[in-house]
Amino acid sequence: MRYCIFSGSSSGRLPVYAEAAERLGHALVEAGIGVVYGGASVGLMGIIANAVQSRGGEVIGVIPRALVEKEVAHTQLADLRIVDTMHQRKALMAELSDGFIALPGGIGTLEELFEIWTWAQLGYHGKPCALLNVNGFYDGLASFLDHIADEAFLKPVHRNMLIVEPEVSPLLTALRAYEAPQATKWIAATNT
Repeated sequence: MRYCIFSGSSSGRLPVYAEAAERLGHALVEAGIGVVYGGASVGLMGIIANAVQSRGGEVIGVIPRALVEKEVAHTQLADLRIVDTMHQRKALMAELSDGFIALPGGIGTLEELFEIWTWAQLGYHGKPCALLNVNGFYDGLASFLDHIADEAFLKPVHRNMLIVEPEVSPLLTALRAYEAPQATKWIAATNT
């Protein structure tokens, strides 16, 4: 089993983000779960990879050639896969993974999370998607997603597909227990 980790190429402003990435990496190794991630050596991406490797866990990095050439690739990985485009990167990461966890990050992290969650909503896969809500980092986003559901742009069943947990242990428990909903994405049209 492998979980894909979406995370920042920065470590963020607070040390708590790096500490959480390291805790998650160690917990995944203890649970016998490998990691697929964006293949960089910097930021939370590098921290999660190093944490998993330090405990003997499996790490697969997937990185576009253009980022390798900018010297951000994690050259100490046993399995670093170089692809041509960001689209290929995300597709391969999805193919190799049994679930998805977003650590704190920027717009790239959010873009990856929203794409894979959309694929789940459309029924393209039945894998769990989750946020590790470190230090309340994703509180505003979770609230906004609730607002989207309240305004009927997202079915509650699909809103609830996204697991949000502040701590590693309950997050991993929720991922293991996840069952994809059988509801369709489409919201019924109304006649006016």
